[in-house]
Amino acid sequence: MRSLLQSLVADALTRLQQEGVIAAAPTTDDVRIEHTRDKGHGDFASNVALTLAKAARSAPRALAERIVAALPEHPAIERVEIAGPGFINFFLQPDAQLGVLLEVLAAGDAYGQSRIGAGQRVHLEFVSANPTGPLHVGHGRGAAYGSSLANLLAAAGFTVEREYYVNDAGRQMDILAVSVWLRYLQFQGEEIDFPSGGYRGDYVSAIATDFEQAVADTFRRPASAVLDGLPADAPAGGDADRYLDALIARAKELLGPVDYGRLHRHGCDTILADIDDDLTAFGVSFDRWYRESSLVDSGALDRAIQALRAADQLYLKDGAWWFRATAFGDRQDRVVIRDNGEPTYFASDVAYHLDKLARGYDRLIDIWGADHHGYIDRIRAALRALHGSDDALTVLLVQFAVLYRGLEKVSMSTRSGEFVTLRALRDEVGSDAARFFYVLRKCDQHLDFDLELARSHSNDNPVYYVQYAHARIGSVLRQLAERGLKYEQPDADGLGVLVEHPELDLAAALARYPELIESAALAYEPHQIAYYLRELAGLFHAYYNHHPFLVDDAALRNARLTLVLAVRQVLRNGLALLGVSAPEQM
Repeated sequence: MRSLLQSLVADALTRLQQEGVIAAAPTTDDVRIEHTRDKGHGDFASNVALTLAKAARSAPRALAERIVAALPEHPAIERVEIAGPGFINFFLQPDAQLGVLLEVLAAGDAYGQSRIGAGQRVHLEFVSANPTGPLHVGHGRGAAYGSSLANLLAAAGFTVEREYYVNDAGRQMDILAVSVWLRYLQFQGEEIDFPSGGYRGDYVSAIATDFEQAVADTFRRPASAVLDGLPADAPAGGDADRYLDALIARAKELLGPVDYGRLHRHGCDTILADIDDDLTAFGVSFDRWYRESSLVDSGALDRAIQALRAADQLYLKDGAWWFRATAFGDRQDRVVIRDNGEPTYFASDVAYHLDKLARGYDRLIDIWGADHHGYIDRIRAALRALHGSDDALTVLLVQFAVLYRGLEKVSMSTRSGEFVTLRALRDEVGSDAARFFYVLRKCDQHLDFDLELARSHSNDNPVYYVQYAHARIGSVLRQLAERGLKYEQPDADGLGVLVEHPELDLAAALARYPELIESAALAYEPHQIAYYLRELAGLFHAYYNHHPFLVDDAALRNARLTLVLAVRQVLRNGLALLGVSAPEQM
């Protein structure tokens, strides 16, 4: 229906152009038609008179009157009114939107898809958790949000490339390598206290066990050699960071670059494989896994630093090289090269974003945890300094998900190993419930995840409520076959028997779905889809509870089945965007 109204308005504008009222008429796709929120303002509205008034040298309301007068008549339109400063409100005949049922069934899985993205290339980076341990429930929210957003953007006509940035270099990975090595040494019989700052989870012991099976005792070094000269009190407290750095240096010294590299890769690759398996089971996939180490290997990191130096945006202070970030909007300058000559994480981030731009994307979307808020300004400053603009970059922050079991809040800590993994959450509530619950709120809002509600089979559980609507329609079709009845899809005239308010409301909701895809995609808000599905399911359940579908009147039966089949298709399409299954029975 929206496309019909766009076409009618475009025809009216073409007529006004021919009459010299406006200089140029917009194309049909450029005419903005939207569903109204208040039915008192009609079913659809357009602000086209407001957008064209200045060029037409006319008051918006006067131009709206000319547009309405030039509109071709159409039987679907009951009346057209002008409201406020020049909005054009369309009131449709009660049954005007029933034709959408046939559109839905004809389009199938493609119903709702849009061309609004015009094929723009979008680079979407999400999750990107350091491979220092299994994914926890906080990472799960970023994974669900990022995956749903990617699906949504693709449905809106964008070309989306999903990427995971693997932080396989830097100090945290060195801490993991040393943590694995120390557990290995303990298994080999060496008496070494485990440092408070190391990674302590059971997964580290499992990696060390696997490593021991691969290398036997060839990586064993005496505890006396490992601990020689290190502070005796550091493992239990003291200066934990300096102690860890000393252990890392000692491991590199005793093992040598080849064996230390093997240890480092074993820990990283083992955890990365686990992360990949975990995300795959969660319905999340990536087009590329981009390793931070490749920035060094390819020379991209050096080139980024040299570009800053060539632009005279680096200065030396206290032995470190600083980027003049405050000159480009950041609140303070940032270290690029430490006083020990090592580049910072920020330097790698600059090189990575320059590489993204070099790959020719129209939009860069980074999905980060809310604790990375302070990194936004420094990345934007670097892009302004080296690229001239940061307009291509959008950073979306995902707030942490707080997990509750009953009334008890579950705490977690990656270092201590006392955390709830994404895998454990999936095992408890299932991927469908986890993904749906994760996108029920805007990404920048805090989310309390109720485990008991997610597991319940009740109408209060939103994912169950939506999936049950889909399953109920499957039950109707099975009953149709069991009773030996036939379904024949009617033509548009045959849908005229659908006159009940719940039927017309369902048709109107289905007609709104394509517009919702565009709105949610442009706002980066998958939760709009979750809300819509819950609303659509509510309309269907109310209809199901009060109106029989398998009636003796074949014409009415066929029309009602056409309606519920269209509902089923849209439920299936919307759930697919969120990575949630659409079961045939429950």
